[in-house]
Parts: sequence; C-alpha cells; structure tokens
Amino acid sequence: MKIVLFEPDIAQNLGAAIRLCACFGVSLEIIEPCGFPLTSKDIRRTALDYGSAEQVIRHKSWEQFKHCPKTQNARTVLLTTKAAKPITEFTFKKDDMLIFGRESAGAPAHVHDSVDARIFVPIAAHARSFNLVSSASIALFEALRQTGQLPKN
Repeated sequence: MKIVLFEPDIAQNLGAAIRLCACFGVSLEIIEPCGFPLTSKDIRRTALDYGSAEQVIRHKSWEQFKHCPKTQNARTVLLTTKAAKPITEFTFKKDDMLIFGRESAGAPAHVHDSVDARIFVPIAAHARSFNLVSSASIALFEALRQTGQLPKN
C-alpha cells in the first residue's frame, strides 16, 4: 500500500502525509513538480520527527511514475470528487497505490484517464471536499482495514 501525491501545492500537507505514512508504516511518493521547495520548514514543522522529504520517493512527472518498474504491477486508485464510486463500495487490494491530486486543482484529465479506479469519500452535500491529508487518512485507514494491514499495537 502506498500514498501518492500528484503535484502537491502545500508544504504542510506533505509534512502531514509523511507523518501519516510513518504512523501506518506505508511509503509515500510524490509526482513533481511541487508548488514549494522540498526543503521547506513547513514540511519539517508538520512531519515533526516522523521523517523528512528526503525519504519520499520522487517522480519527475506522471509519465515517469507510470513507467517506473515498481508501479507496473500495482493498481492505481485515484481519490477524486469526480468519481462515481464511493470508498464504502470499493474493494482494496494489498498493493494499491492511493493517488491524490493537487490541493488547488485536483488531478488533470490525463491522470483520471490512466488510473485503474476512481473513488470518493462521501461528505455532506453542502461541502466541497476534505483537506488532502484528511482524505488520505480516511482512505488509507479503510484500505489497510480491508486488507488486514492495520498496525497491531
């Protein structure tokens, strides 16, 4: 199981995602470009001592990500407000890569068109969306729960 952030805009969200992934024992990948320098203090501030941007696997582009040997056999699952299937009706697999679009614009059409599945987290009708890491937390927990990979304390 992996979290993948597509061209993230907000450094604090990358820091929070580093912390989230450390807490659940999963890896984090980003598809560049980012809307901030990867040396940002905001990353360190929200990641705390859970990790750093240097530990994140980086891909220079969507095409590089899609052609990376480590992604070839994994299913790509995009979390998007433009999906038709709610997360509650989706069956996760152990090696899924959960992809999240840019905070400001989501994922572009070419990403939507090339993933294996698109799902959404149900929210109240009057709300637009969750914060990126809130969505990632919900999705990752459900994926790990379904696949029996939640950490045991």
